[in-house]
Formats: sequence, C-alpha cells, structure tokens
Amino acid sequence: MTSGNNGASTPEDDDPFGYLYADGQANGAQPPSGGGGYGYPGSVNRVRAVGQRQYGQPAQPQQTAAYGQVPQQQAAYGQQNAHYAAPETLPGGAPTTQQQMPGGGGGRRGPNTKGLLIGAIAVVAAVVIGIGVAMMNDNSKDDKASGGSSGTPSTAQSSKPSQSASSSAPADLPKSDAKALSLSGTTTASDVKGAKADGGVYVTNFNQAGASLTWNVNNVPKSGKYTLYVGYGVPGKDANATLTINNTAQTRPLNLANFAHAPEGDYAKGWTSTWSNIQLNKGSNVIKISCEQGNSCDANFDQLWLLDGWK
Repeated sequence: MTSGNNGASTPEDDDPFGYLYADGQANGAQPPSGGGGYGYPGSVNRVRAVGQRQYGQPAQPQQTAAYGQVPQQQAAYGQQNAHYAAPETLPGGAPTTQQQMPGGGGGRRGPNTKGLLIGAIAVVAAVVIGIGVAMMNDNSKDDKASGGSSGTPSTAQSSKPSQSASSSAPADLPKSDAKALSLSGTTTASDVKGAKADGGVYVTNFNQAGASLTWNVNNVPKSGKYTLYVGYGVPGKDANATLTINNTAQTRPLNLANFAHAPEGDYAKGWTSTWSNIQLNKGSNVIKISCEQGNSCDANFDQLWLLDGWK
C-alpha cells in the first residue's frame, strides 16, 4: 500500500506527513497552511486547541497558524491556557476521590481468622480427648493390678472384719456376751486380758471335740440375710470350728485364723474377730459354734453380734 489520499473521511486513514514523501507530493499532499488542514486534499480537518471541544456540542472550526508559526491563542509562559479545562470540571469528568473496593479491603483479602480459630479449637479438643482416654486406661490398669472389686462372699465365708463392726451394729439387732451363752464342755473365765465382753469374761476350754457354745437369738426383725460376727482369741496359731444355724451345719467351717499375728502361746495378743454370711428366720433362731472331728479348736470366745445383710 502506498501513501496518498484514498478519500478517507476519518483521521486515522490520513497520513499527516504525506507531503514529506515523493509519492505523497505526487498525490497532492501539501504542508499545513493557514486556510485549512494539512495532508491530502479532502482530508478531514480535526485540529483544535486543547479543551475547546465541549461534549454534546458541534465542533467549531479553529484556525491554525501558518506553517512554522506559533498559534495566536497560546498563552504566555506561566499563564493558564484559556482553552484548557481540568477533567474534573467537565460534565462526567474524572472523580476527585479515590473509590473504595467492595468489602473495605482495598482489593486484598485478609487472613481467614475464622478458619484458623476453628482449627485451633479442633486441635485443643483432640488433645483433651487424648488425655481423657489415657487417664481412663491408667485407671483400668490400676483396677486390674489391685484385683478389682470383690464379689459377694458365699454362705459361711469367714475373714477378719473391721474392729469397729460391733459398735456399728443397729440397736434393734441382737448382741450377746460370753456369759449369756449356753455352754457344753466349756466354761467361762476372765484371767486372759483383752476380752471385750462385759467384765472381760470369755468362753474357754474349747480345744476338745464336743465342746460348744449356743446363742439362742430372739427378736430377729425379719427373715433374710444377715452377717454373724464372732469375737475370739487364739494363741498365735490358726483355728476353725463348725457353725450350725437352726440345726443345719454350714458347709464351710468358721475361720478362726490368727489375724492379730500374735506370737505362739499368747492368748492376750490374739484377740480379733471373724464373720460369716447366714440366713435367719423372723423371731427366734439358734446359732451354735462347736468343735467337731476335723476342726482345730484351740480358741476363746467373748462376743457374738449380727448385722443386716451380707458382707
């Protein structure tokens, strides 16, 4: 494509410097003159001073200075050009204040603090749950190491009870000292110190087959389960006896072990107590402790009492 006037009606199709080239001059391009635009004949003259064109108004032709001369409307140095108008003074001009981005963040989003907070709470919850599980496991191990909780003892089971058992017996349950018992092949004495019965009286000479002591229990408030406590003393060695309730011998012997850990031969330091689970009827009952064949019966007895229910 060569330079020239193609009859364009828009400024972008004109070559304002066509007169500088030989082919442009051949096509009629001329330098600027005072009477019209420069370039090719018939080109669009759109030259005007800055700020002269008003939006919405038809363009007014503006004289241009001759080639090489300064236009007359140019303001002197240091003075404002009369044809210049700031964009903000024109209709629809540039805004004078900076627009804020939606959300007040200046186009940038801050850190997701809500997500971080939820994450931190989840971590703390996981740690607390882990500690709780660990503590539960430790407690389970401790229970296993200690043998766990003991089950309900069977009928006629005997062991060493607490020393305060007799004082905790309800007032309406019967209790008996040695001197109130019915004896057979035995006798009472008070020369061995430490017996808790009234006056320090106890049953002795129980160390032979056929010896027995019987408690005729009255005023049992109801039929059911009771725990029989027996106060006794042994000379530093274990013993046992046969327990009979209402003419029925219990399947297990009454345990009269040396729970006090007394030295052998010392009755005074061998005082302690034992217990057995029994069934009684309401009203009157007969409790018998006897030395039968197969028993080891070297023991003294000072008190018998009942507690409601099985131990």
